[in-house]
Amino acid sequence: MSNTPMAASPLTRAVLEIDEYASGLGWDQPARLFALVDTARLRTQEPSLAAQLGLEDEQETTPLTPIEQDEIPADKPLDEFLGTIAWPPAVVGCALTVERLMLPPSAEAEVPDDLGETALAKWVARHPDRQEVRMTVAVLRDGTRESALRLREKDSATEVLTGGELVPGLAQALAATFED
Repeated sequence: MSNTPMAASPLTRAVLEIDEYASGLGWDQPARLFALVDTARLRTQEPSLAAQLGLEDEQETTPLTPIEQDEIPADKPLDEFLGTIAWPPAVVGCALTVERLMLPPSAEAEVPDDLGETALAKWVARHPDRQEVRMTVAVLRDGTRESALRLREKDSATEVLTGGELVPGLAQALAATFED
């Protein structure tokens, strides 16, 4: 973690850490899934893993550690994939980073009603006001949510928007991975 604000909540700090990591990989990346674990518990229960992750110094670590999971299958819709996930008890939360095209609210009235999902995606991709955005969304088992949005045209750590309700649908889908 380097530029994440220390005053932020642990979940906000984790989301910003993941956003910074994804930013370092560049754009046009696949979706990435992360388990969020309690750093102190990880350090105690899995000291070799904690050392591998550079978490042996208590003064330098954050309360939540994101651990990237295996690659998300490209041939399966994201919502279907998320429906197959079950987390072990040691995982206190999860996060997902995904890139999408979005339109400003002013363009919503222009969207044709009769388009299927594929046709709608093509229509949005051709729209002159489209914006490329990277969304990082995280949830904890207790329902706490946080998100970070980064526009490709304003790709700077100082231009990242954060908030718990920025991507409610994706947050709900991630929260569902903790339901029995």
